[in-house]
Amino acid sequence: MTEPTSLLLSRLHAAGLTDVVAVEPATGGLAATAGLGRRGDGTAVFAKAFGEPPSGVAFAAEAEGLTVLRETGGVATPDIILADRDLLVLSVLQPRPGTEAFWQQLAHELAGLHTTTRNPRFGWHQDNWLGRCRQVNTWEDNGYEFFAQHRLLRWLGEPRVEEALTPADRAALERLCERLPELLPVRPACLTHGDLWALNVMATADGRPALIDPAVSYTWAEVDLAHLWTTAPPPEARAFFELYAELTGLDRDWRERMPILQLRQHLAVIAQLVPDRGAADIVRATLAPFRRRP
Repeated sequence: MTEPTSLLLSRLHAAGLTDVVAVEPATGGLAATAGLGRRGDGTAVFAKAFGEPPSGVAFAAEAEGLTVLRETGGVATPDIILADRDLLVLSVLQPRPGTEAFWQQLAHELAGLHTTTRNPRFGWHQDNWLGRCRQVNTWEDNGYEFFAQHRLLRWLGEPRVEEALTPADRAALERLCERLPELLPVRPACLTHGDLWALNVMATADGRPALIDPAVSYTWAEVDLAHLWTTAPPPEARAFFELYAELTGLDRDWRERMPILQLRQHLAVIAQLVPDRGAADIVRATLAPFRRRP
């Protein structure tokens, strides 16, 4: 048995789930160790843990996000079996089917989430986590201020971001933040998943779209859209974007906004991953129009 699965098995037993007899590693996650715990009766649970948790409440915040997406947003999420400082245990979902019909159903689900959960303020009642880094959710009345301060400039203090970006890069980011009201249309805050790339889209046993690994907050719906759009969704996902745009009344320029909105995720990747999968290069390319010319 590999060490990561040994960690999960010991954490499961320590949490009282002593009927788990073996753990198989799960793929896809970038920050935590994850696996499927096989119980003595043949059923399974999904478990994940950090070797050293980034916070004692990280898994509780994730569990809260899953609950609010389901109960407030009407989106399917896994059932929460246990969430404590050292371990998160969930019911097992299925891989998503590779069909356009599935992605069209997701378009309806996400449009429903974004259009029925509007909020007068931007933020969340507590911070939560993107991977191992804190997502700052301080309440703001102004969406541009919220996005600038807590989704973009917030990352400039992270050591790896400081190392990756030059002073000119940082100045260009600050300039972009100043111009956000010119670059992005006025939009209301709504409940968002917050880390919505294709690997966080799965399916229930009956084939309904289900979401995992949230970093929820009330912010612009297009933050979720940008994450899906810019992270190489499968070809069949094209049906999602066409239908979501129709259901939510998106204007024709929405694709042009995606790189700016996705800056927050690229900065989070730089802060956590080595190598950064090209995130710094993408950030610099997006910031190029905001550099001062000599």
